[in-house]
Amino acid sequence: MLSLRALNRATLARQLLLDRGDVPALEAVAHLGGLQAQEPQEPFTGLWSRLHGFQPADLDGLLTGRQVVRTHLMRRTVHLVTAADALAWRSRHDAMLRQRVLGTYRRELAGLDLAALAAAGRAVMADGEPRSMAQLTAALADRWPGPPARALGELLVAALLPMAQVPPRGLWRTKGGVRNALLADWLGRDIDPLPVGDDDAVGRTLVRRYLAAYGPAATADLRAWCGLAGLPAAVRAVRPELVAFRDERGRELLDLPDAPRPDPDTPAPVRFLPAFDNALLGYDDRARIVAPAHRPLSVSGARVVLTDGQVSATWTLTGSTCLITPLRPFSRPERAAVLAEARALTAFLTDDASDAARFAP
Repeated sequence: MLSLRALNRATLARQLLLDRGDVPALEAVAHLGGLQAQEPQEPFTGLWSRLHGFQPADLDGLLTGRQVVRTHLMRRTVHLVTAADALAWRSRHDAMLRQRVLGTYRRELAGLDLAALAAAGRAVMADGEPRSMAQLTAALADRWPGPPARALGELLVAALLPMAQVPPRGLWRTKGGVRNALLADWLGRDIDPLPVGDDDAVGRTLVRRYLAAYGPAATADLRAWCGLAGLPAAVRAVRPELVAFRDERGRELLDLPDAPRPDPDTPAPVRFLPAFDNALLGYDDRARIVAPAHRPLSVSGARVVLTDGQVSATWTLTGSTCLITPLRPFSRPERAAVLAEARALTAFLTDDASDAARFAP
């Protein structure tokens, strides 16, 4: 059996939150299986908290160099993933992406010929020019006047057409609307097709990659991370490679045999996480990192502070000051450690213009 504290330390180690990593940003994005990125600036904080010496220009260069892309993928949310993973994983997520958009807009999109709509959307995008969702739907409004533009646009951009949100969207301290380009045009080759037959190499890769960054974990946790329901066969296929544990609730947890599982008493440093960080959202059972009473914070977009590996405060940048709101009383040493990390984060987020930090009353 693995205790909740043991799971916490394993999660911190896999997520590069127990010790900051000495790896390039591209390698970190790949290891994490991407970073949740619907809020464009949040991945910068996520990488700063995980990597020694991370600089915003590191991620900017990866985006403009097309080595990482912003695209709808896991759970139909915008993720920042490597170009290689976007091309390899997109087809495996197609069915889930369609189901989620059609489930959201069931009435508005009922009866649509999806193949015809996708072909028309591709024809509009064939000139290689990035477009906003509004521009794309406006070009198709004459043929599909019935559905609301928002519903039609989300179906095209988030499901039917593999798209990348191109820079300046997502660059450091840059505000820009979403402009979409076909992944194949932006990255220079088509996405990988689904294999014919029962071979699910992508599914097996997803299982291994998930456990490397999030394990030990249950299959329900894997589904919560990627949004895919059809992975039992992939889990069965890789199971001989894995080791199994039980958590305190009796759930079976799977893991890679040589993955780090630190001693539960390993000290955990203060870490500041961005909104919607996958360290929280990547699990069905999030108790290993956030108490059940505070679970809603993980889906509300709150930025959180980890002390001793657990969510213990929220934070915001108000002007040029990091404002910390504790969720429990802090000891004097805890307050000092939180303030020290907050000051360093403020300096990072303001390009060294400020290092102000304080606790809310």
